[in-house]
Amino acid sequence: MIYVFLAEGFEETEAITPIDMLRRCGKEVVTVGVTGKVVTGSHNIPVTCDITLSETKTEGLEMIVLPGGMPGTKNLAASPRVSEIIKHCAKNDILIGAICAAPSILGEMGLLNGRKAVCYPGFEDALKGAEVLFVPAVRDGNFITARGAGAAPEFSYELISALIDENTAEKLAGNIVWKK
Repeated sequence: MIYVFLAEGFEETEAITPIDMLRRCGKEVVTVGVTGKVVTGSHNIPVTCDITLSETKTEGLEMIVLPGGMPGTKNLAASPRVSEIIKHCAKNDILIGAICAAPSILGEMGLLNGRKAVCYPGFEDALKGAEVLFVPAVRDGNFITARGAGAAPEFSYELISALIDENTAEKLAGNIVWKK
Protein backbone atom coordinates (compact mmCIF):
# COMPACT_ATOMS: atom_id res chain seq x y z
CA MET A 1 0.00 0.00 0.00
CA ILE A 2 1.19 3.52 -0.86
CA TYR A 3 0.04 6.63 0.98
CA VAL A 4 -0.02 9.97 -0.81
CA PHE A 5 -0.51 12.66 1.81
CA LEU A 6 -2.66 15.62 0.75
CA ALA A 7 -2.71 18.70 2.96
CA GLU A 8 -4.52 21.95 2.25
CA GLY A 9 -2.53 23.84 -0.39
CA PHE A 10 -0.78 20.81 -1.95
CA GLU A 11 0.57 21.12 -5.52
CA GLU A 12 -1.91 19.19 -7.66
CA THR A 13 0.45 18.01 -10.43
CA GLU A 14 2.95 16.70 -7.89
CA ALA A 15 0.24 14.59 -6.24
CA ILE A 16 -1.95 13.44 -9.12
CA THR A 17 0.87 12.41 -11.49
CA PRO A 18 2.40 9.83 -9.11
CA ILE A 19 -1.06 8.65 -8.01
CA ASP A 20 -2.04 8.04 -11.63
CA MET A 21 1.24 6.47 -12.74
CA LEU A 22 1.51 4.15 -9.72
CA ARG A 23 -2.09 3.01 -10.16
CA ARG A 24 -1.43 2.33 -13.85
CA CYS A 25 1.26 -0.09 -12.63
CA GLY A 26 -1.28 -1.91 -10.47
CA LYS A 27 -0.18 -0.51 -7.12
CA GLU A 28 -2.65 0.22 -4.33
CA VAL A 29 -2.43 3.98 -3.85
CA VAL A 30 -4.40 5.53 -1.01
CA THR A 31 -4.88 9.28 -0.82
CA VAL A 32 -4.73 10.53 2.76
CA GLY A 33 -6.44 13.77 3.70
CA VAL A 34 -4.17 15.37 6.27
CA THR A 35 -6.42 18.39 6.78
CA GLY A 36 -9.77 16.69 6.12
CA LYS A 37 -11.57 14.32 3.75
CA VAL A 38 -11.76 16.97 1.01
CA VAL A 39 -8.50 18.82 0.49
CA THR A 40 -8.07 21.78 -1.84
CA GLY A 41 -4.81 22.14 -3.74
CA SER A 42 -2.79 25.30 -4.24
CA HIS A 43 -4.61 25.96 -7.53
CA ASN A 44 -8.10 25.60 -6.05
CA ILE A 45 -8.75 22.01 -7.16
CA PRO A 46 -10.60 20.08 -4.45
CA VAL A 47 -9.78 16.38 -4.07
CA THR A 48 -11.83 13.89 -2.07
CA CYS A 49 -9.35 11.62 -0.31
CA ASP A 50 -9.72 7.89 0.21
CA ILE A 51 -9.10 8.18 3.96
CA THR A 52 -8.26 10.79 6.57
CA LEU A 53 -5.07 10.93 8.59
CA SER A 54 -6.78 9.37 11.62
CA GLU A 55 -7.45 6.21 9.57
CA THR A 56 -3.80 5.59 8.67
CA LYS A 57 -1.81 2.59 9.79
CA THR A 58 1.79 1.64 9.15
CA GLU A 59 1.31 -2.09 8.59
CA GLY A 60 1.67 -3.00 4.92
CA LEU A 61 3.14 0.32 3.82
CA GLU A 62 5.43 0.05 0.78
CA MET A 63 5.89 3.76 0.16
CA ILE A 64 4.73 7.22 1.14
CA VAL A 65 4.62 10.27 -1.13
CA LEU A 66 4.80 13.88 0.04
CA PRO A 67 3.70 16.40 -2.60
CA GLY A 68 4.95 19.96 -2.28
CA GLY A 69 3.13 23.21 -2.79
CA MET A 70 2.37 26.00 -0.38
CA PRO A 71 0.99 26.00 2.15
CA GLY A 72 0.67 22.22 1.61
CA THR A 73 4.26 21.53 2.64
CA LYS A 74 3.88 23.61 5.81
CA ASN A 75 0.66 21.76 6.64
CA LEU A 76 2.37 18.38 6.17
CA ALA A 77 5.28 19.47 8.36
CA ALA A 78 2.90 20.66 11.08
CA SER A 79 1.25 17.23 11.42
CA PRO A 80 2.63 15.05 14.23
CA ARG A 81 1.05 11.95 12.63
CA VAL A 82 2.71 12.62 9.26
CA SER A 83 6.06 13.03 11.07
CA GLU A 84 5.46 9.79 12.95
CA ILE A 85 4.80 7.90 9.70
CA ILE A 86 7.85 9.45 8.01
CA LYS A 87 10.03 8.33 10.95
CA HIS A 88 8.53 4.83 10.81
CA CYS A 89 9.31 4.59 7.09
CA ALA A 90 12.86 5.91 7.50
CA LYS A 91 13.57 3.47 10.34
CA ASN A 92 12.17 0.50 8.41
CA ASP A 93 13.65 1.29 4.96
CA ILE A 94 10.23 1.96 3.45
CA LEU A 95 10.38 4.16 0.35
CA ILE A 96 9.76 7.87 0.90
CA GLY A 97 9.09 10.18 -2.04
CA ALA A 98 9.07 13.96 -1.65
CA ILE A 99 8.80 16.58 -4.37
CA CYS A 100 9.15 20.37 -4.63
CA ALA A 101 9.25 21.96 -1.16
CA ALA A 102 8.41 18.67 0.61
CA PRO A 103 12.03 17.38 0.71
CA SER A 104 12.58 20.25 3.17
CA ILE A 105 10.47 18.28 5.68
CA LEU A 106 12.90 15.36 5.42
CA GLY A 107 15.90 17.68 5.66
CA GLU A 108 14.54 19.45 8.74
CA MET A 109 14.01 16.03 10.34
CA GLY A 110 17.69 15.19 9.71
CA LEU A 111 16.82 12.28 7.42
CA LEU A 112 18.80 13.45 4.37
CA ASN A 113 22.16 13.68 6.13
CA GLY A 114 24.82 12.22 3.80
CA ARG A 115 22.29 11.59 1.00
CA LYS A 116 21.82 13.06 -2.45
CA ALA A 117 18.63 15.12 -2.68
CA VAL A 118 16.88 17.78 -4.74
CA CYS A 119 14.12 20.30 -4.02
CA TYR A 120 12.34 23.34 -5.38
CA PRO A 121 14.77 26.25 -5.90
CA GLY A 122 15.13 28.26 -2.71
CA PHE A 123 14.62 25.35 -0.30
CA GLU A 124 18.19 23.99 -0.55
CA ASP A 125 19.19 25.26 2.91
CA ALA A 126 16.49 23.07 4.49
CA LEU A 127 18.11 19.91 3.08
CA LYS A 128 20.39 19.73 6.09
CA GLY A 129 23.41 17.49 5.57
CA ALA A 130 22.39 16.47 2.04
CA GLU A 131 24.44 16.65 -1.12
CA VAL A 132 22.11 18.94 -3.07
CA LEU A 133 21.89 18.16 -6.77
CA PHE A 134 20.22 20.13 -9.56
CA VAL A 135 18.57 17.36 -11.57
CA PRO A 136 14.81 16.69 -11.94
CA ALA A 137 14.73 13.72 -9.54
CA VAL A 138 17.15 11.56 -7.61
CA ARG A 139 17.02 8.39 -5.56
CA ASP A 140 19.38 7.71 -2.67
CA GLY A 141 18.54 4.59 -0.72
CA ASN A 142 14.87 4.66 0.26
CA PHE A 143 14.57 8.42 -0.39
CA ILE A 144 13.37 9.78 -3.75
CA THR A 145 13.26 13.54 -4.15
CA ALA A 146 12.30 15.80 -7.06
CA ARG A 147 12.45 19.51 -7.88
CA GLY A 148 8.86 20.51 -8.71
CA ALA A 149 5.72 20.11 -10.80
CA GLY A 150 7.70 19.98 -14.05
CA ALA A 151 9.61 16.99 -12.70
CA ALA A 152 6.46 15.04 -11.74
CA PRO A 153 6.83 12.45 -14.57
CA GLU A 154 10.53 11.92 -13.74
CA PHE A 155 9.64 11.67 -10.03
CA SER A 156 6.95 9.09 -10.81
CA TYR A 157 9.40 7.16 -13.00
CA GLU A 158 11.87 6.99 -10.09
CA LEU A 159 9.13 5.93 -7.66
CA ILE A 160 8.09 3.08 -9.99
CA SER A 161 11.69 2.04 -10.66
CA ALA A 162 12.38 1.84 -6.93
CA LEU A 163 9.11 0.14 -5.98
CA ILE A 164 8.72 -2.27 -8.90
CA ASP A 165 11.59 -2.11 -11.41
CA GLU A 166 13.01 0.02 -14.20
CA ASN A 167 11.49 -2.14 -16.95
CA THR A 168 7.99 -1.41 -15.63
CA ALA A 169 8.80 2.31 -15.45
CA GLU A 170 10.14 2.23 -19.03
CA LYS A 171 7.04 0.41 -20.28
CA LEU A 172 4.75 2.92 -18.61
CA ALA A 173 6.79 5.82 -20.02
CA GLY A 174 6.22 4.40 -23.50
CA ASN A 175 2.52 3.75 -22.87
CA ILE A 176 1.87 7.36 -21.87
CA VAL A 177 4.19 8.69 -24.60
CA TRP A 178 6.66 10.19 -22.13
CA LYS A 179 10.35 9.66 -22.64
CA LYS A 180 12.65 9.78 -19.64
